[in-house]
Amino acid sequence: MQGIYKYLKGDRVIWAVALFLAIFSVLVVYSSIVTLAYKYQGGNTEYYLIKHAIILGVGFGIMYFAHKLNYRYYSRIAQIFLYLAIPLLLFTLLTGTSINNASRWLVIPIINQSFQTSDLAKLALIMFLARMLSKRQENIKDFNQAFVPIMVPVLLICGLILPANFSTAAMLFTTSLVLMFIGRINLAYIISLISIGVVCLGIFIAIVINSDYTGRVGTWKARIESFVEGDAQGNYQVEQSKIAIATGGIVGKGPGRSTQRNFLPQPYSDFIFATVIEEYGVMGGFVILLLYLILLYRGIIIAKKAPRTFGSLLAIGLCFSLVFQALINMAVAVNLFPVTGQPLPMVSMGGTSIWFTCLALGIILSVSRQTQLQTKEVEHG
Repeated sequence: MQGIYKYLKGDRVIWAVALFLAIFSVLVVYSSIVTLAYKYQGGNTEYYLIKHAIILGVGFGIMYFAHKLNYRYYSRIAQIFLYLAIPLLLFTLLTGTSINNASRWLVIPIINQSFQTSDLAKLALIMFLARMLSKRQENIKDFNQAFVPIMVPVLLICGLILPANFSTAAMLFTTSLVLMFIGRINLAYIISLISIGVVCLGIFIAIVINSDYTGRVGTWKARIESFVEGDAQGNYQVEQSKIAIATGGIVGKGPGRSTQRNFLPQPYSDFIFATVIEEYGVMGGFVILLLYLILLYRGIIIAKKAPRTFGSLLAIGLCFSLVFQALINMAVAVNLFPVTGQPLPMVSMGGTSIWFTCLALGIILSVSRQTQLQTKEVEHG
């Protein structure tokens, strides 16, 4: 084990958390893809297992190379990612692959892998915000010199994501506000922005509920009404998720013994946490939750130790984003939040979403690695 750590620098706890989540992912995905395998591969579950294992393997490769790169380079990379994300989001809205009335995906040629452009946009915006906030610390309280230049990309990216993916836009906007608060933006500006956001959200919900539109707006309307009225029967996904959780009990049915995987939509992705609880019980669900909380704690430690503002904001922004998404996914599964369609990072079956998660973890580890190197240089001064 010590030999492996020789090559894996940075925070060892985060490496361990990523590994444990990946192991959980393989076990639960293999159990929950039965229906999918019979529908598309004649019952060949090994096809999806091998594909998922390869995607995770590539993801860890991305994480390794990302953590080897000095995190200061990500300041420039953030600009490239942002300038790339904006036209890609526009292109996706206009010509993207539509699933469930939402144009969120582009298909990558040759490998024929679907690519959710909002994944790139999320990573790009958080990295870019860390860059902007660190560079404007001298004038950070100024409205024109700090707040406006920082808010423009936030509103632009969230606005482009919103039509097809409200939940992602809302999560990214919230993450941006948290990062701005940590970055010392004037609190009065943030509170004003939150107030405007709450009013806009209220107007949006009122319009959706009172609309007769079908398509994506109709989907939002059905989910909001079902959640507000507490009507699980009106939402098949929530109903099946509750059954899975209720039958899982404290210790679960055991690996591979899920029955709700045959009825629950996307038990390998959006509702994988329900499958975890059904097979591994409340204790298994608690372990998953604990792993994400450990990740957040280690991210805070890395941010506190980082010698540069950019590194601190980069680590805490990316870490908060991943854990926030995980908490939303788990809240949806236990009916504490309306259905959103957010995958569980590093656990849900996916393609490029896992790769972007691994890239984010690699960047966090890069900050940790550089901090450790600088600490050693000072000690051996």
